[in-house]
Amino acid sequence: MSRSLYVVSNRLPIVVKNQQDGSLKVAPASGGLVTALRPILRQYGGAWIGWPGTAQGAPLDKLLDELGSEIGSRFIPVELSEALVDGFYYGFSNETLWPLFHDLLGFARFERTKWEAYCESNRIFADVTAQTIESDGIVWVNDYQLMLMATELRSRGVTNPLTFFLHIPFPSPDILARLPWREQLVKSLLDFDLVGLQTQRDLRNFLACVRTIVPTAEIESGKTVALIRHDDRVTRAGHFPISIDTKEFEDRARSKEVEDAAWYLHGEYPDQQILLGVDRLDYTKGLLAKFRAFERALEKYQDLHRRVTMLQIVVPSRQDIPEYAAWKARMDQTVGEINGRFARRGWMPLHYVYQALSFTELLGHYRAAEVCLVTPLKDGMNLVSKEYCAACVDDNGVLVLSEFAGSAAQLQSAALMVNPHDCEAMADTIHRAVNMHHDERRDRMSRLRQSVRRHNVFKWVQSFLDVLQPGL
Repeated sequence: MSRSLYVVSNRLPIVVKNQQDGSLKVAPASGGLVTALRPILRQYGGAWIGWPGTAQGAPLDKLLDELGSEIGSRFIPVELSEALVDGFYYGFSNETLWPLFHDLLGFARFERTKWEAYCESNRIFADVTAQTIESDGIVWVNDYQLMLMATELRSRGVTNPLTFFLHIPFPSPDILARLPWREQLVKSLLDFDLVGLQTQRDLRNFLACVRTIVPTAEIESGKTVALIRHDDRVTRAGHFPISIDTKEFEDRARSKEVEDAAWYLHGEYPDQQILLGVDRLDYTKGLLAKFRAFERALEKYQDLHRRVTMLQIVVPSRQDIPEYAAWKARMDQTVGEINGRFARRGWMPLHYVYQALSFTELLGHYRAAEVCLVTPLKDGMNLVSKEYCAACVDDNGVLVLSEFAGSAAQLQSAALMVNPHDCEAMADTIHRAVNMHHDERRDRMSRLRQSVRRHNVFKWVQSFLDVLQPGL
């Protein structure tokens, strides 16, 4: 690719910290998308555009320039008022689109004022983007918070190639039909030159929604991508499963500091297998269903008692949203009930940690765990499943994976697949994972690791951008 790239996302990939003297400090954030795109931005120029996560008027320009010079990227902040952030991000994005796109209608709210805040924020993002990009630049918009960006940019006369990637699932037509503003969203997506989705199922749902909501559109399905013709524009749509920097995870997992962290963790639970869960605080992650399945396994299988410990890491998320605080309270209560039933002197079956881990701590947990339970009710991809496989450098791990995680399409042949709504079957699968013979463990994990290694995050970025090239 010889053209500059402009990445647009709801948040800039930075962390802003308040210093003791009242000043601000800006540091780069971590994550697979950041890792993959940073070298491309450095090589081809362009910039990353997004909200910095601070109040309007925060003195960040100089700090962002300094950080950009240090790591070879430009960061362009989008300023949003507190009221807009509340309506756009906490409101429409996370109270409407998030549950709707995860097929959890009972959590979805449909409020016109929050839809209007979403529209206004997309207009502001488009204003900043239109003022930033050069004539040869490719614009890559990321995720559900910015689905109106293409229409806003086209209305400003932007003719640059516009691409979009959705990191969460795309719903079926009967689910999207609940959204009063579904036509505006789908038509705006057709103003992009390329729409990327996580899985083949998401692509099928997207195309079905286009057929239903925009019946005048003509769709030509190809081997890898579909062509959608509408209003004298051709939009490509394809599925591009996101991944991780596998080599980084493998190399760091082999380090002495991670080995020591894993050894220390297992020392806290001697003579036991560790069943690990790592999830954000979110109702889509199926945490209550996971806890109840573990409870059922303890009821059915006495041989698990004093032999296993379930260690669930819950990463704090969206703590300002009341529903999430209520969800955490339910989890706290459930954990207490299970431990109250089964705990014995010297053995607590379920340990629940509510905090984010450092990268070294996370890898130490991955290496120590004999079983990893990744059982969301619905997930766009779920990178924990891939991180665990990459970090299992001794091949002595079992991945228990929900069939509703996006990563299931890639990992189902060697993971133990479960339906998180089937408590009994999940309990049986937990017992099977704990008792799996060493040779079968090694065979399954070896195949999982090979798959994750072949399809890393850099291949994901390149496959996405390569599809765009014929349209340039």
